[in-house]
Amino acid sequence: MGFVISVAGKGGVGKTTIAALIIRELCGEDKPVLAVDADPNYNLGEALGLPVTSTIGAIREELMKTKAELPAGVSKHQLVEYQIRLALQEEDCFDLLTMGRQEGPGCYCYINSVLRSFIDAMVSKYDYIVIDNEAGLEHLSRRTTVGSDLLLIVSDTNPVSIKAAGRIARLADDMELKIRRKVLVLNQCEAPPSDQHFKLAGYDFHAAYHIRSDKSIQNLSRDSAPISNLNENTPAIEDIRHVLLPELKSH
Repeated sequence: MGFVISVAGKGGVGKTTIAALIIRELCGEDKPVLAVDADPNYNLGEALGLPVTSTIGAIREELMKTKAELPAGVSKHQLVEYQIRLALQEEDCFDLLTMGRQEGPGCYCYINSVLRSFIDAMVSKYDYIVIDNEAGLEHLSRRTTVGSDLLLIVSDTNPVSIKAAGRIARLADDMELKIRRKVLVLNQCEAPPSDQHFKLAGYDFHAAYHIRSDKSIQNLSRDSAPISNLNENTPAIEDIRHVLLPELKSH
């Protein structure tokens, strides 16, 4: 099993940018990386410079429509696995799996069961798996993907966002999710987290880090350019390294 990093947090705090920065850094280790975009409003592919061509959600909807019309000699299990493989987009240093929309009406129990078992088997082939979650922890709670070695709960410095980060951490505990370490990441913050931040969150995180504001990232976002275009020595890249180094060493 590879090292699984999940990125969660309130909407609009920069989860996808941080997930993309992490993937960019891990690619430098020349080890296989699986990027999973678990947000229905998927943007991870765009941040990585990879247009999304297929999603698990679209495949799941198509399978629901055609499940009674299987080709001769093809089981439902084989068909689901084949379709999921088609959704996997391969790049030189990472592969991308985009989950897409949630389920529509009807029972998706069988398809979701096959999906879980296939993805669990697939992630064992990667050294790193980075999951960009939707706002909150709904994706992990549905167990569509594996648990995590590291859960990065992202917040900006807004007290509302920091309180939401604490709620997400407590929700993970309440749901008894298999998460080894939960850490707080304050995005666009110029100094390390303080006691006041921890008090607002109301949760005893394993660690806390900060990512400084970075004009170069803002410029990339404005120009719809991928994270790979960033200069090596930008503040955000340096800060992401300060997050990853101790956490990967603790594994």
